[in-house]
Amino acid sequence: MFVPESSDLFVEKDGQKYYFCSQACMDKFLSPEAESGKIKRKLVVAWVFTIPIMIVQYGFPGILFHNLIELLLSIPVMAYSGSLFYKGAYHSIKMHTGNMDLLVSMGTLTAFFFSAYLTFFTFYGSSVYFDAAAFIITLILTGNYIETVTKERANSSARKLETLLPDVAHKLAGDGSETEIKPDDIEVGDIILVRPGEIVSCDGKVVEGKSEVDQSVITGEQDPVLRGEGDMVVSGTRNLNGILKIRAEKPGKNSTINEVYRLIQSASMGRVKVQRIADVFSSIFIPVVLAVAFSSSLFWYFYLVSTGFIYPWEIAILVFVSVVVIACPCAIGLAGPITLLISSNISSQNGIIVKNSGSFDRLAKATTIVFDKTGTLTMPDPVVENVLPEEGISYEDIVTMAASLEKYSDHPIAKAIVSLSQDKKIKLKTANEIKEIPGLGIMGNVEGKKIQVSRSTKAGITGITISVDGKDMGHILLSYRIRDSAFAAISSLKSMGKKVSMVTGDSEDQAKRIAQTLGIEDVHWGAMPADKSEIIRQYQESGEYVVFVGDGINDSVALETADVGISMGSGLDIARESGDIILLNNDLNHVVYSVIIGAKTISKVKQNIGWAIGYNSVLLPVAAGALVPLTGLYIYSLLPILAALAMGMSSTSVVLNSLRLNGKIRRSLSPYGWNAASKPNKTQASPAH
Repeated sequence: MFVPESSDLFVEKDGQKYYFCSQACMDKFLSPEAESGKIKRKLVVAWVFTIPIMIVQYGFPGILFHNLIELLLSIPVMAYSGSLFYKGAYHSIKMHTGNMDLLVSMGTLTAFFFSAYLTFFTFYGSSVYFDAAAFIITLILTGNYIETVTKERANSSARKLETLLPDVAHKLAGDGSETEIKPDDIEVGDIILVRPGEIVSCDGKVVEGKSEVDQSVITGEQDPVLRGEGDMVVSGTRNLNGILKIRAEKPGKNSTINEVYRLIQSASMGRVKVQRIADVFSSIFIPVVLAVAFSSSLFWYFYLVSTGFIYPWEIAILVFVSVVVIACPCAIGLAGPITLLISSNISSQNGIIVKNSGSFDRLAKATTIVFDKTGTLTMPDPVVENVLPEEGISYEDIVTMAASLEKYSDHPIAKAIVSLSQDKKIKLKTANEIKEIPGLGIMGNVEGKKIQVSRSTKAGITGITISVDGKDMGHILLSYRIRDSAFAAISSLKSMGKKVSMVTGDSEDQAKRIAQTLGIEDVHWGAMPADKSEIIRQYQESGEYVVFVGDGINDSVALETADVGISMGSGLDIARESGDIILLNNDLNHVVYSVIIGAKTISKVKQNIGWAIGYNSVLLPVAAGALVPLTGLYIYSLLPILAALAMGMSSTSVVLNSLRLNGKIRRSLSPYGWNAASKPNKTQASPAH
């Protein structure tokens, strides 16, 4: 429902304010399990008393004191089961807005008190409508319970995240002694021992040990990854075969497992643009419904008085009840949230975290996909492709001289060369008087010789030249390897009719080489962060809906400028990542999946809203009396119950239609390798030759 931000019913959670149209809605948000149990208890009471009412009304209509019996049976339904709606109606009136609870309360209370009046103050045997009042509450509660159960099941994977952390963690003291503590009691800097088979209880850095770690719960990748000293591990992952000692960096609520849970919940609570249209429709529709209910009721009253009808008030009341019940916009309220919840759940199960549910609208309209190069289309760090020593110089000599200096640098090229020396088990030498010149290279003395390592990029090739005492001794060539998933992702996007572009801060030669390899024709090079943002604006000004895919670090401006920002997430700091969507496993095929999921989600929301609005538009005239010329006034003896039944079927159909989204998304993604998403290839990159 449309809820103004002036509402006094709101909660602050994770730095965000959430406003609610009723206490029931707020309780459902704060404690869905408890609210589900409350609805279930009210529903049981409602059915227990409504069934006897229906039996008395239609099975034994001539039984003595049947009106009084129905009154007594309906009191628990009205007072206990219906209290949920009365509280919502109270807050609706207090906030000067309308909601479903207001319509249900007005319809059922009118029917109940009118019937009570007939029971005690008339003696001509008029029919009473306790059955309608009780049945309406029972049916709507049944719909609410189905909605709650559906949300719980759809959100099961998100709730399971909370149970993944172990009950205890093993904290090591300075003397090596071990203490069992709760994960929530871990503090930054604590050393935590994780044995084989145990779950990592916090985010932290390995300070001792080496082991394979199963990260599938976070990234969706089934293959374990090797983690050793200096590597990060995250909460919720499982240590497989070694002992790890971890220094806690993000424990408790700041851990990755809790951040993922919070983001999933936040996304599922969001509202897409098309749902806001439904909200506005509802806010306008409810006053219209009340106006139609009152005017129709008055019309039939005065018309029947003019014709000499004996009980005009009875028909007038039934017209009012029928209109407000049949027009309850339950299905409109369900149209978006259920669909978003299911969609967010499907995404999160496969390593796609939707931070902003509003991005679904824009994903559905996306026309241009812009990729950053380094760290996105290519791996973030270079690898050595070739070692070219001069004549008389050995392979090992070149690597030894270069790595002995580069081990003192944090430059990505330096790390690649040092990694090569470790792989080849080459022993490094002691260096001193080291001086690194940004953008050029590093120099120093190694065993009395002046060594200089010069870095350069020529003709699209990154490399270094090693010189000893001013004489060139050889070269090492490096490249940023293209992600394997980049080829399939770009091909799939093109087949879907999307325009694909690449933007990079690298040189023209390097940019064109990568673009040509991937089949990208629209290329921008030499772009600083602000330039990337401007390029995206130019696309938008030409009428394009732009999705930008970046690494979330130096691309933050571009990610925010784009209609949808998709960030390649490390899984270690997702709360601070820019963009609307985070790909936890860095698989670019998930960009394709995100676009398709967005389109299917919005399509389903539109279907639901179209059905709900169409239902109300068609049945409202019926409730107001459009069929009376064909059926006569006796239709109103059944119409309140039929209205409740029709409204319940409308809400149920919206829920069932939303549940079909799961299968629809999977079928749509199947041609693009969706099944392979949960079991990625072991080879994650290929050389950009």
